[in-house]
Amino acid sequence: MEQPTSGKATEASPAQISIEARVSDLVRIGIIGLFAYWSLQLIAPFALIVIWSSILAVALFPMFDALSRLLGNRPALSATVVVMACLVLIIAPLTLVAVNFADAVQALVGQLKTNSFALPAAPEAIRGWPVVGERLYAGWNQVASNLAAGIMKFQAPLREVMGVIIAKLASIGGGVLSFVASVILSGIFLTMSPRLAATIQVLAGRIGGERGVGFARLAGSTVRNVSRGVIGVAFLQTLLCGLCFAFFGIPARGALTFLVFVLCLMQLGPGLVLVPVVVWAWFSWPTSMAFAFTVVAIPITLADNVLKPILMSRGLSTPMPVILIGVIGGTLSHGLLGLFLGPIVLSVFYELLRAWAWPSASAERMAATLPLDDKDKKVKGVEPC
Repeated sequence: MEQPTSGKATEASPAQISIEARVSDLVRIGIIGLFAYWSLQLIAPFALIVIWSSILAVALFPMFDALSRLLGNRPALSATVVVMACLVLIIAPLTLVAVNFADAVQALVGQLKTNSFALPAAPEAIRGWPVVGERLYAGWNQVASNLAAGIMKFQAPLREVMGVIIAKLASIGGGVLSFVASVILSGIFLTMSPRLAATIQVLAGRIGGERGVGFARLAGSTVRNVSRGVIGVAFLQTLLCGLCFAFFGIPARGALTFLVFVLCLMQLGPGLVLVPVVVWAWFSWPTSMAFAFTVVAIPITLADNVLKPILMSRGLSTPMPVILIGVIGGTLSHGLLGLFLGPIVLSVFYELLRAWAWPSASAERMAATLPLDDKDKKVKGVEPC
């Protein structure tokens, strides 16, 4: 008669069960990781466009919401109006300025290659100034000749640097098309805003619980503030400078306008361009015309000091070095689209990092920026919800 099999022989040992469970977990993680990597590879060509579209949708949502209520709760019509306004008011001037800047850089490189680069001589009118006129005239010409000679001496490395700049500027066409696609896609996101907002809330809650929901709200607030207070003000000052340069017939106005836009994004202001142009105008134009240009240039230079406190919520001002690194790094990495994307993404990361490191201070700071109805509701450790 056969003996029954021992229970110890038929049952797997705890160590064996533990190993099998770990292997199964590793297989599941590997499969999920494979699909995640594959999915990222598929969407990688469109990632920048989708990210910028999402940022635009978040930044434009207050305008879209107000317009939708004004038009009788018609989200599709409101999104269409917002998209068309962005295409006409933002992309057209930006494209014109960027193309003019590229032409100016190419002309400068051409002068360096043909050894024909020269700086303008001092106006003859300076010689008639009392006491200092003759000395100022001679000093101007000496500096101009020495500087031009120095630039010609180092023209080989300058040509290499300019070559890199031109290579980046060559992608302006693609950047403009990406910008157009992003604006159109942001309009689609605006029509789906309730569902997208609910999805983001659910995902943030699944990842970080109530704290994750607070981080999501903080990211949205940062996007709106940086978009309005940094990019919006920079675009407005650039538009005013471009119109001023065109009205007064400033030479190389395309390059100067693009430079103003970059400086405004870096939080350095348009004064670094406008002040030298004003000085040049007083030396080159009649007194009345130079005075009129100065009167127009001063308010444009100081406009950001008035607009930023109005457009940016109290307590959400991102430090200038963060904006500066975002502008430079975004432009070098992603061209024209990165010029806008860099400072916003880096600002969001900075605010989230600060909220994670100092939760109590972030909660107080965010509470001051929310409407009164929301201040009584709190999200643990980050902000009211």
